[in-house]
Amino acid sequence: MQKKKYLLFLGAWACLFMAGVGACRKPAPRTIVPGTVWHDTEGNPINAHGGGILYHDGTYYWYGEYKGDSTRYSPDICVGWRAEAGGVACYSSADLAEWTFEGVVLPPDTADPRSDLHPSQIIERPKVVYNDKTEKFVMWVHIDDPNYEKAHAGVAVADSPTGPFTYLGSCKPNGEDSRDQTLFKDDDGRAYHIYSSEWNKTLHIGLLNEDYTRHTGTYTRNFVGQYREAPAVFKHEGKYYLIPSGCTGWDPNTAQCAVADSMLGEWTVIGNPCKGEGAETTFGAQSTFVLPVEGQEGRLVAMFDRWNKTDLDDSRYVWLPIAFTDGRPVIEWKDAWNLDE
Repeated sequence: MQKKKYLLFLGAWACLFMAGVGACRKPAPRTIVPGTVWHDTEGNPINAHGGGILYHDGTYYWYGEYKGDSTRYSPDICVGWRAEAGGVACYSSADLAEWTFEGVVLPPDTADPRSDLHPSQIIERPKVVYNDKTEKFVMWVHIDDPNYEKAHAGVAVADSPTGPFTYLGSCKPNGEDSRDQTLFKDDDGRAYHIYSSEWNKTLHIGLLNEDYTRHTGTYTRNFVGQYREAPAVFKHEGKYYLIPSGCTGWDPNTAQCAVADSMLGEWTVIGNPCKGEGAETTFGAQSTFVLPVEGQEGRLVAMFDRWNKTDLDDSRYVWLPIAFTDGRPVIEWKDAWNLDE
């Protein structure tokens, strides 16, 4: 009888001890390892290239190019290597570390070879913003033909961040080329379309209308003759920052950073934000987006793509924190880093 009571006592003590350990246990660290293969919650490699992230109602949504798994070389096009356009993928996450595949939210149109969304065409650099007035999710995307001569911007809308998105068509904004592009929604609710134009020689910044689906005709020409693409825009302590790359196809080059007092104002180039080994080639990658971390004032994550031109489906993601020194953004290489640090 005494032995039974003793065993019960030991069992109860063990349960209390484990409960205490569980209560004290910290959440698992949110570790980012740049340049490795990242998997979704089903164990599949994340396929969301040239993308951007929207934060909405407590969840992050990552939109990117869903690339086919067959890369081929085409000597007739300026970038040489390409994969079939698979539409736009979406992944969701509550913590930026674990990502759930939500599907291809803007699917390719496999039935109509003349469609902007046919797999033979170009569907690149999707970005999504939420319109508080219309309660719509608005996507802009680079639309092109296989020779990169069409140079259009496409628009799609949805009632949910996970789609499906309804494609509205494409155009040349303000009658000019539009290739690599991004979106920026300011604190006042205004949204801007930033895109490489004039055969990539000049970067245009255009103000969108109230529903974010068309240009207003107000735009500026920036970095004239400097050949910049892959723009990423963010705001920090009242200043606007823009990180584009040079134009060298799939091969990496030196990033630049510019600062302005307003989106449509004058931009001043302040140099390469990358520091340390690999900085001159942007750590072997190319800019795509800068993510403000929700709930952490001033915390910013620079998102890059490390393109694998001979196997574009296997291109990797490089995310690194942005620090500031003397008012200038600084991005240093880290083999691994914790989002909570």
